[in-house]
Amino acid sequence: MPAAPAPSRSLRDWFSSPVGWVTVPLVAFTAAFIAMVGDEWRRNPDLSHGLFAPVVFALLIWEGARRGTQRWLPRSRWFAAAAAGLTLVALVLFGAAGLLAATVGWGHALVNCVLALALVAAWLGAWVVLADARVRVLPFNWVIFTALVLWVLASPIPDGTYRRVTMTLQHGVTTGVLDALHILGIPARQMGNVIELASTSVGVEEACSGIRSLISCLYAGFFFAAWLVRGFGRRLFLILSAPVLAIVMNFIRSLTLTLLANNGVDIAGFWHDATGYAILALTSLALAGFAALMSAPPSPAAPVGDVRDFTSTPRTPFALLAGASALAVALGIFFASFNRPAPAPSASTLTSAASLIPESATGWEVRNSDDLYQFSDILRTRDLAERTYLRRGPHGVVQVTLYIAHWRPGEASVSVVASHTPDACWPGGGWNVGPVASPQERLTVGDRVLPTAEHRFFTKGTLPQHVWFWHVYNDRPINYRDPYSVPALFEIAWRYGFRREGSQYFIRFSSNQPWENLAQEPLVQEIFRRLATIGLTP
Repeated sequence: MPAAPAPSRSLRDWFSSPVGWVTVPLVAFTAAFIAMVGDEWRRNPDLSHGLFAPVVFALLIWEGARRGTQRWLPRSRWFAAAAAGLTLVALVLFGAAGLLAATVGWGHALVNCVLALALVAAWLGAWVVLADARVRVLPFNWVIFTALVLWVLASPIPDGTYRRVTMTLQHGVTTGVLDALHILGIPARQMGNVIELASTSVGVEEACSGIRSLISCLYAGFFFAAWLVRGFGRRLFLILSAPVLAIVMNFIRSLTLTLLANNGVDIAGFWHDATGYAILALTSLALAGFAALMSAPPSPAAPVGDVRDFTSTPRTPFALLAGASALAVALGIFFASFNRPAPAPSASTLTSAASLIPESATGWEVRNSDDLYQFSDILRTRDLAERTYLRRGPHGVVQVTLYIAHWRPGEASVSVVASHTPDACWPGGGWNVGPVASPQERLTVGDRVLPTAEHRFFTKGTLPQHVWFWHVYNDRPINYRDPYSVPALFEIAWRYGFRREGSQYFIRFSSNQPWENLAQEPLVQEIFRRLATIGLTP
């Protein structure tokens, strides 16, 4: 595939027939994707770099087309097959996103991630056609490739992947800081993701895990490698340096905050935020500096001639891609027609979290949690309630805790609610994850069988805690195994439609006792009788 000296087409040719049959639907798909994830970019600090994604995309397309290597693909059956295959993958992913949305809603991180993959696959398939030597619209070079694939790094991370990466980073940062403190001669010990010092303790929470700087720096590394650097080896070095630099800088930040706390400085608020922004800025500047040092002199712009004569342009690939676009539009219309609007507020939608938790129970001491509103901004709701019930039994104190968070329609996406599970949050409070026989359980209360619960077990010192939790969406518990069953997804889509955001509840029931010791308790039966009114029924 030698570089050809002939000029590429001008920007106006992008929307001329037959090229416009492909570019117009792609631009529309891109705009729709931006509109869908734009709110998440504004609200999720881990994705704030996404606000620059449309500008970065346009800049890299322009740079790759005007100054990038003018490499064009020769006529080949293999390239035609690649274009067709990538387009088929895009259609399959688009359909899969709709099926997933039937279960968890269009705002779910997994749905947006699959849509981003579909967008990238669609662009890659079209790129093979647009880089044809007979078409010469978009050259086949690294800069263009980077522009297309960066959409994946600007999309929300699926919740399961996000939790695993975050927990790994949290544990690594906590362990590294603890080792550094011991080297410095400072006494400290680790409890989960909490470092206990002589006079205080420091928790490495999700915001301190470094995932924000990791994603942002990886995005910046790809951008600078395409914009400033020439040569495969240099680009690879810069891209691989980005995550390493992000992790090291976040470790420095966490160690600095811990040392300040050990010296009696209140690190909440100003110091926490200031060091976070400072480290992110320094890391970005360091990446830009590395890229500038490795950069080559800018290539002269490729000549653009008046080549709007499309008589030699192959029509068949454009016709096939146009047909695929029409099929995608048909799928979109199908999803939209079954995207029934959220129902009018029902009694369950208007039920507050506190009203679902018994205020008193015979034989039990009741304690209310009054500090939950400090988490309102993170959780995006103020309707939070938690009560703990204590009773002395023959084998010690029996403890039962019920926590409920409620979101009205439109307050938060399904993915936001699903990301704040005990898996993600409890280790940051010093809890250690223990083994369970099964992560999903069907529990019995009295003579009733409850919907499948997620089951976890934690310990903090000598304190055990069995945890069961549910996520209720529009009066129906979400079963996270359903998205992997295509027949089940079709049945849900046909019955419920491809729903918009609805009312949501997150319910967490925890105790220092196993379930078999609690199932017949009148208090527990009353709790789940109330929860049945919001949809926690089989």
